[in-house]
Amino acid sequence: MPDVLGGTPKTARETRALPEMIMLKASLGTRTGWIFLALGAGVFGLLLANVCLGSANLSFSEVWAALTGGDSESAVTRQIVLDFRLPRAFTALLAGAALAVSGLLMQTIFRNPLADPFVLGVNSGASLGVAIVLLVLAPAGVTLTQGLELSGHLLVVLAATGGAAVVLGVVLAFAQRVDVMSLLILGLMLSYAVGAVVSILMFYSMAERIQSFFSWSYGTFGNVAWSHMRVFGVCIATGAGAALFLSKPLDAMLMGERFAESLGTKVKAIRIASLGLASLMAGTVTGFCGPIGFLGIAAPHLCRYLFKTAQHRILIPASLLSGAGIALAADLVAKAPGFDGALPLNAVTALVGAPVIIAALIRQRNLRKAFG
Repeated sequence: MPDVLGGTPKTARETRALPEMIMLKASLGTRTGWIFLALGAGVFGLLLANVCLGSANLSFSEVWAALTGGDSESAVTRQIVLDFRLPRAFTALLAGAALAVSGLLMQTIFRNPLADPFVLGVNSGASLGVAIVLLVLAPAGVTLTQGLELSGHLLVVLAATGGAAVVLGVVLAFAQRVDVMSLLILGLMLSYAVGAVVSILMFYSMAERIQSFFSWSYGTFGNVAWSHMRVFGVCIATGAGAALFLSKPLDAMLMGERFAESLGTKVKAIRIASLGLASLMAGTVTGFCGPIGFLGIAAPHLCRYLFKTAQHRILIPASLLSGAGIALAADLVAKAPGFDGALPLNAVTALVGAPVIIAALIRQRNLRKAFG
């Protein structure tokens, strides 16, 4: 009897085992579908909760009336939903998805379960750009917005993105000359060097300027308006969409660069493309939202635990959903009404993300198994 799996059974035992194998594959496929459905439902529920809950809680009917243009109780309710909570919720969704996919790409390229989007200096480069604007140019009275129609917030975004791009450019210039581990060390050393420059700028700055810089460094999803989505959303969608086309080469990279080359994979090109996409998404999020840690590490670990696979055609969309869910949950905690104002987003993501990483490492018992 021909084997539907691509071969011919040699014994009656193998023939009898075929239905069991087919049922196992069908079961795994069904399980994956149900997990994706649960993640999607969870993200939608958290998105709705972020719109409804805050300093002034709104019912679902009030939110629906504001979204559909129905009779809402006041124009204030409609403004809260459309101009503040909905953009913030979508920003958290997109930012979490971007950081999760960026972390997955970094962990695959470096074959290191603790790699994250900021390992190549994206975070430190963005911090240096913002530090130059807030700690040097602002106190000096330099007005860069005249004639350019740039708001103070947008100027900070441009400075953060530009700083991240400069550091990334230095790293990518060495990407074709050194191996992966050397590139990882180079990124860490650049991060330390740039961080030292930021510390020096802070040492000679005024207290109020330092406070402004600290406010940015805490991270927030509340600074992105609808007008910014044309840049913010397009950059993230472009990076995530391009990452999906790298699924097969990334699977080969998991087995090592020599193995990937034996399969015809252009290792250096895939490395540069992956690092470029990861930095594009992480740099965009950092520029608009500030440095947000732990999401890029935690979400891929959570996906590997849930789906029991290392295939990127599953892990990339799964990371998009899990990253979005973690970001929405963290922002929901950060703006909880019980707190006086909003908690620092970085502190909340650390509290949410660190247990996920610890649980993954303990379950897998060592770092190598945690990655694979």
